[in-house]
Amino acid sequence: MIYCFDLDDTLCSGTSMKYEEAEPFIDRINRVNQLYDTGHTIKIFTARGSETGIDWRHVTEEQLSNWGLRYHILLLGKPAADVYVDDKACHEKDFAWRLD
Repeated sequence: MIYCFDLDDTLCSGTSMKYEEAEPFIDRINRVNQLYDTGHTIKIFTARGSETGIDWRHVTEEQLSNWGLRYHILLLGKPAADVYVDDKACHEKDFAWRLD
């Protein structure tokens, strides 16, 4: 299965574009790593820089590495929006984050 996770406010704290200050949600990162380890494809999709044009790739890759997050691809360029409507969407509050 292919999973595509948002980053800010999903896998780490939201920081009002002060991305260097983001703190990881370790329980959620552990769950993503479990999915990765069991053979699922993990994509991280973020809107970092979408409104400002700033390239946050290096900072983001370094954070993900420091946090121990395992993934296959990091995608920047997610359009900034207040609401996303998608036929395959799952709100982060509804996702099964627990490691049962």
